[in-house]
Amino acid sequence: MAQGKYKVVQGPEAYFPPAAAIMGVTLPDAGDAIAEGEIVPESSAVELIARKLKEAKNPVICPGPLIVWQWSDDASPKAAAVKELAEACKAKILPMQDYRAKRINPAAEISPNHPNVTILHNEIDVCVFVGVHSHFENVALRLIRGGTNCYTIALSEYAASDEAMISLRDAGVEKIKEIIKILKET
Repeated sequence: MAQGKYKVVQGPEAYFPPAAAIMGVTLPDAGDAIAEGEIVPESSAVELIARKLKEAKNPVICPGPLIVWQWSDDASPKAAAVKELAEACKAKILPMQDYRAKRINPAAEISPNHPNVTILHNEIDVCVFVGVHSHFENVALRLIRGGTNCYTIALSEYAASDEAMISLRDAGVEKIKEIIKILKET
């Protein structure tokens, strides 16, 4: 265990940084969120997300399969809110690739995906994961933190992501609209 309290911050930290959970970062209860490894009131995290998106030079929103593949009735309204969020902060939208297990031709493609390479190639300084399955979200966020200086935000479906710099849990349309409101007011 590291000396003092572990803080989840922008990298690059290492080729593959330690898991935040192993370093003592815990998930928040309802009404709270995570900001750089600390549990904070959800309202503070929403304001910080809006500020980070407003200050970003090249923000990108990365919608995942829970939105893109429309697996539920909530997907369409959430996708519309994500599009509105992108417009409010002038962010590009870069959808997550299909990360379902599949057979690959090792001569033609590499698996698994390398989100850190995408971040570096596109010079992304702030990225927002939304609609991404939590098991993939955590690994991808660790890879990004390990090899880039991108500030990561996770608008998580259920539990927050301890690997993001900021993460909201149960991030539905209402919470996305709160971020949009703050962006438009500032």
